[in-house]
Amino acid sequence: MSMKKLNVFVFRKYIVNLCIFGLIVLIGLAVVFGVNYNSTETETSASQGAVYQGNTSSNKISLMINVCWGTEYLGDMLKILEEKNVKVTFFVGGVWAADNEEILIQMVEKGHEIGNHAYSHKDHDKLTKESSRQEILTTHNLVKSIVGKEMNLFAPPSGAYNSQTVEVAKELGYKTIMWTRDTIDWRDQDVNTIYNRAINNAKGGDLILMHPTEATKNALPKIIDTLQSQGFELVSVSDNISN
Repeated sequence: MSMKKLNVFVFRKYIVNLCIFGLIVLIGLAVVFGVNYNSTETETSASQGAVYQGNTSSNKISLMINVCWGTEYLGDMLKILEEKNVKVTFFVGGVWAADNEEILIQMVEKGHEIGNHAYSHKDHDKLTKESSRQEILTTHNLVKSIVGKEMNLFAPPSGAYNSQTVEVAKELGYKTIMWTRDTIDWRDQDVNTIYNRAINNAKGGDLILMHPTEATKNALPKIIDTLQSQGFELVSVSDNISN
């Protein structure tokens, strides 16, 4: 091989390795900071009518906690929220609500907002219109029978939805709620990772998604203290998205 060809070969190999390294860095950042949607996907989804953030000109941030499991940690989380005088929005699954009436009542008595997380944890972008309607409506009627509250916020399980989902929810008097940032606490059981994903580059209008995991329970006091020290007010999702 001539010296010229060798130099070209070495240069090309360098470029390929550089691209691979860059890709690895991007993937690593996505994992660390909980990036779930690229910009194109977010724009497309947002155009279908779902809500991804609240009032960006305010200092309001919401903690939204999706509950289909993790009941053993909810008592401690409710105590922490009460001690910190913070209200959150719990999106509850119907199956969970039917089995945990007492703690659902506690959530309401302590002043927290209750949202609809469908009856079972099914991807609504794969459901028929009638199945999606029944998942939402059954949970609505169940929660109302337990706590006497009408719900109007719907968080699709796994964040899976399409325009039909939004349409069905709207027909039932609901807004479809997504999130601005995801702690991915169901997967990454690390207190510091959950904390960093919740507070890094926090902005007014943020909707921060969580679940009742042990690591989230342990990260919760520090998350609240940090956001409040930065001048943010922690409010319900309804308060956050109102103009």
